Amino acid sequence: MAEKSTTEMKATLGLTGLTMNAMALIAPGAFLWLTFSIQATTGVTAPAMWIGILFALILCLATAVCYAELAKLYPGTGSSYYFAEQSFLNHDKHWRYARLSKFIVGWASHLYYWIYPGVMVAVTGIFCGYIVGTLYPNFMSATNPGTMFEMVVAVLFSLGVAYIAHRGVTGSTAVNIAINVIQISALLVFSVLAIGYRLNHPPGSVAYLFDSVSGEAYTYEFATTQTTANGQTTETILRDANMVPQPKMGADGKPVPYQISYPDKDAMGNFLTYASGSSVVKMHNFGWMFVQATVAILILVGFESVTSMGGEAINPKRHVPIAVITSLLVQGAFCYLIEYFSANYFLNSGYTMQNAAGSSAPIGDMMIVVGDALLGSGRGRIFMLIESVTVFLALIGTTLSCINTGARVTYAMGKDQEVPEHFGILHEKNLSPHRAIWALAIISAVIGCIALLMPFGDAGAIVDSAIATLPHGFWSSVWFATSHDHMAALPQSLLTITLASNFGTFLLYMLSCVICIVAYQGHPNFSAMRHLFIPVFGVLANLACMIFYLIGPFLGYGTKMEPLLALGIAAVWAIYGAIYFTRASRAAGRATFVASRAGRA
Repeated sequence: MAEKSTTEMKATLGLTGLTMNAMALIAPGAFLWLTFSIQATTGVTAPAMWIGILFALILCLATAVCYAELAKLYPGTGSSYYFAEQSFLNHDKHWRYARLSKFIVGWASHLYYWIYPGVMVAVTGIFCGYIVGTLYPNFMSATNPGTMFEMVVAVLFSLGVAYIAHRGVTGSTAVNIAINVIQISALLVFSVLAIGYRLNHPPGSVAYLFDSVSGEAYTYEFATTQTTANGQTTETILRDANMVPQPKMGADGKPVPYQISYPDKDAMGNFLTYASGSSVVKMHNFGWMFVQATVAILILVGFESVTSMGGEAINPKRHVPIAVITSLLVQGAFCYLIEYFSANYFLNSGYTMQNAAGSSAPIGDMMIVVGDALLGSGRGRIFMLIESVTVFLALIGTTLSCINTGARVTYAMGKDQEVPEHFGILHEKNLSPHRAIWALAIISAVIGCIALLMPFGDAGAIVDSAIATLPHGFWSSVWFATSHDHMAALPQSLLTITLASNFGTFLLYMLSCVICIVAYQGHPNFSAMRHLFIPVFGVLANLACMIFYLIGPFLGYGTKMEPLLALGIAAVWAIYGAIYFTRASRAAGRATFVASRAGRA
């Protein structure tokens, strides 16, 4: 028999292991590559991308302080779920609410921990489609990969990562350490090259013009012709049999060199590029910042994951709090702010924000351009493919870390019989919560496929001229790609699932800040700054982002369909949670309010 019902986990993780597991979940190598396009498609708010990340980082730092302080009091497995129970059990007045509070927190955390891995397996499908399309452009479009191909990759990736998680946390940690070192180094190299490209190409200089169909960059202007489709006349690029764009010829019979510029907007008012580095870090609009922050929270979450591993930490009271703060500062305050500045500063007339909004992997496109500039024309693809290996490793690391964390929260609830009891069983050999892991793998695969139904909807809809060039086949066809207007009328499925996960994050983080206030109320180590002012700020900041889901779209900020659908998903989950809790309590004969303070720390 390969199962054991004991609650013991082996303490094997030191400070390095704990920090690296948390850093793997905040993986800049994966998110810079893949969420840039999601942020670029949030209506007109793209100019505030960098400042939105900064606001989300400040919010996360406030929440991280709360997690660190809670970990000092109550080290153990279960993260916020466990903290909620212990905080209330140890409170002189509110101890009777311990069971209700921990269920609410645990159930809310699943909105995040069960959807987030689905987002990651979805973007892995997109990533693999981009790579295959780059290598075989006649088989698949790199910019808009085939839906069926992406879904199959998502399912296989989910099962593969679950197998690594099933093997145990020690092996997972070794993988995460290697992945963190590689991805940080690779993305910093790209950042330096992106800034160097901008500085070495002043307006009017000859530079590269990126072509999304061939997946290459060229130093000449493209020849075009007028074509009519659906009653509209547009300029279409002339191409040869291999889909390579033909050069526009000058009066001297030679290709016209492409001269770079940095325009602010196009004729339709769509944002294109930043005029200067200072413009990248400007707020531009307060509402835009909030919209970007509601998306950017996806790239920063994960620092709290280490608190779910208290049962596997050698010195949890000392090392877990340090790992929480360190992981966020290294990945968020250092890596992300540098890398997102570099990517935004790079934008130019040869590759604008509108190009990024229409691409499945904008950073990959940018790597091709800077690679051509560094290695010579046509060799940028080599640089991109080398970097893509590090991105795939980062995707493994962040999905692995999230499955490990989510499974341990489900395991803790299973031990307490707040979810089906079989989730609270450990594997006899690996001491991993294997049933929770495999359940999460299946859920992630399903959610990933849903996210891939329409990743190019709404503001990311493909233009009709691009739809006409898409390969048509079982693996390469993009579902619903009949016309731009048809796609624009549908919600962006990946953004919808992302926002649903993010709403769960905001809810969990807000509740965790509340728990910190309760835990230290009347405690001898109470600090007004760490245990009142910072948690209150965290509550207000998280609550503001949640409210903005509802009011933002009606104020003209961002798109409407995705945040409202995300709210609908959250509402259904909350209603189901209330029904499940009531029925399970009645069936087991358990009271909603605890009658004894047994089990307090």
